[in-house]
This record gives sequence, structure tokens and C-alpha cells, in this order.
Amino acid sequence: MDTVKSRTPKTPHSDLNATAPGNLKVIRRNGTLTPFDANKIAIAMSKAFLAVEGTSAAGSTRIHDTVTQLARQIADAFNRRLPSGGTIHIEDIQDQVELLLMRSGEHKVARSYVLYREERRKIREQAQTTT
Repeated sequence: MDTVKSRTPKTPHSDLNATAPGNLKVIRRNGTLTPFDANKIAIAMSKAFLAVEGTSAAGSTRIHDTVTQLARQIADAFNRRLPSGGTIHIEDIQDQVELLLMRSGEHKVARSYVLYREERRKIREQAQTTT
């Protein structure tokens, strides 16, 4: 899979990149900051496509190209929105993935993505009540 460029280069000091000015950062659910990485968006979308189209679609050029293009659009949108860098909550990123999947006509994939998010939310909720 082609890599989708984000502003934050991968370095051994990613903790430093998470707080460096001028870079996009992601606020995780646990409150930590991590560097924005558009490749994680591409991976999540790929999983949603595979959930809908089956594992035999893993080598599909169409899926690969679609995921690469959509992940790049999301990264570009955040870079335009925050040209000097800033923070984005993980939920905002996931909301944008859903919207873009729907707008691009990938309704079944968007539904799979939404259902997976809801399943993970329930698991996190259960884990919190048991601790």
C-alpha cells in the first residue's frame, strides 16, 4: 500500500513529535497526544473494505487506490483546517472517515466502519465498568 503523507515524520522520538509545534497531533481516548498518521486511517478503511468484500479483496487495486485516495483527502482536509498544526480528537478523525466513505458512495463500507466503532465503544464501556 502506498503511504499517505502526513506532516509528522516517523522518528524514534515520536513523543517529541506529538508535542512539537506545527505538527498535527491526535488526542487519543486516554488523553495522550500522538503524532497524526494518515496511514492509520488507510489501515482502518482497508479493514472496513475487507469486512464488506471479503479477504479475497485484499489484493484489489481498486480498493487499494480508493483507500489511498480517501486517506489522502482526509489528511489534506486536516492540514488545510490546521495549517500551523494543532490537535484533533480521534473521534473527529473517525467522523470524517465515515462522512467521506458515505460521500464517495461506499455506503456498505461506511456502515461496516460505523458498526465496528460502536462495537469497540461498547467494549471500552464494559471494560470501564468492570474496573
